[in-house]
Amino acid sequence: MSWWWISLVYLTEGLAAFGIGLETALLTMHFCSVIYSKLYMNKKPPDLMKAEIEGVSLLKPLKGVDPNLEDNLETFFEIDYPQYEILFCIQDQDDPAVEVVKRLIKKHPGIDARIVSGGKRVGANPKINNLMPGYEVMKYNLFWICDSGIRVLPLTLRDMVSKMTDKVALVHAVPYTSNRKGFSSTVEKIYFGTQHTRVYISAHLIGFICMTGMSTLLRKDYFDKCTGGLGKLSQYIAEDYFMAKVLSDNGYKLTLASYPALQNSGNYGIGSFVQRMIRWTKLRVAMVPMAVILEPFSECFLSGLVFSWSCLHFFRWNMLVVFLYHVLVWFVLDYILFRQLENGHLQMSKCDFLVAWFVRETLTPYIILSALWDPTISWRTGKYRLRCGGKAEEVLDV
Repeated sequence: MSWWWISLVYLTEGLAAFGIGLETALLTMHFCSVIYSKLYMNKKPPDLMKAEIEGVSLLKPLKGVDPNLEDNLETFFEIDYPQYEILFCIQDQDDPAVEVVKRLIKKHPGIDARIVSGGKRVGANPKINNLMPGYEVMKYNLFWICDSGIRVLPLTLRDMVSKMTDKVALVHAVPYTSNRKGFSSTVEKIYFGTQHTRVYISAHLIGFICMTGMSTLLRKDYFDKCTGGLGKLSQYIAEDYFMAKVLSDNGYKLTLASYPALQNSGNYGIGSFVQRMIRWTKLRVAMVPMAVILEPFSECFLSGLVFSWSCLHFFRWNMLVVFLYHVLVWFVLDYILFRQLENGHLQMSKCDFLVAWFVRETLTPYIILSALWDPTISWRTGKYRLRCGGKAEEVLDV
């Protein structure tokens, strides 16, 4: 028997074993995320003792106005927490968001809130440039960075602070979405309530850094000690990942909030969702190059094909039957996880869920190929080229 034939046999056996191992790992992720969400998500936080209450500075980066901005911002004036300030960071004093914020400050005079404008360019990342003046004048050691498109529940901050024990330096929230109208909103909601949450929770359980900084509470003393300050992260577009990595590398713990980060931007659609997924894929490829190889195999259809072929190879089982059972089990587990994130109160029919789930799954190949085709990132007002390791340089139009 020739060497190439032996090599082919070993390769085939190895690929078949990979398919079985992959299915086992993915099912484990499914079950772990379902159990975790049942036990820990959407749980009312404990009452804080007076000695446990720390002041919190909320840094809120704003640029422009979308249809839901005022409603979203008002939820931060209605937080059930005794001691916090809101610093609205707006780079351009003529930004229309200024008028929205002024109306809310006038409407809620009992809340310590103000506008910090002007920005400060410290690097390529426009979000950090916008936040720097607020970061430099905030009152409290605990600071909360929360994106403009997020709305919160009254107990959100109390929950996050309750998770901030002595060894914890960062509390972050599982990205999710509010209930909005339209099919595109349903697709986005299902993505964040199934695939993204499954990976997010599984990474948290095994200690792998997976963080989206839509809503993040940090300790300034720990943070400054490890990073040298917020401005030091301005060389990265994915500053949230690197702030978590630096803190973790220095021995501090990261933990998850009980309440998810409820995205509620008024501007949304299938096209904008796809573009955001492409941008996130480019970031993952730059920061973790192996992601481009492994990530497609974490999706339902490709992993099902690999697994069904492995079952044919080892057990002579019918590929089509195995594939259909795989998809059915995957779908049911996704639906259960989605119900957990929705806290049991679904705002869509099972048919709507099925159609949107299928569309989301079939978009993945296009998203990955598009991310590989063009490595530059368009974000906010600029274009950026990512170097290996995640550092960014701005691309200037000639």
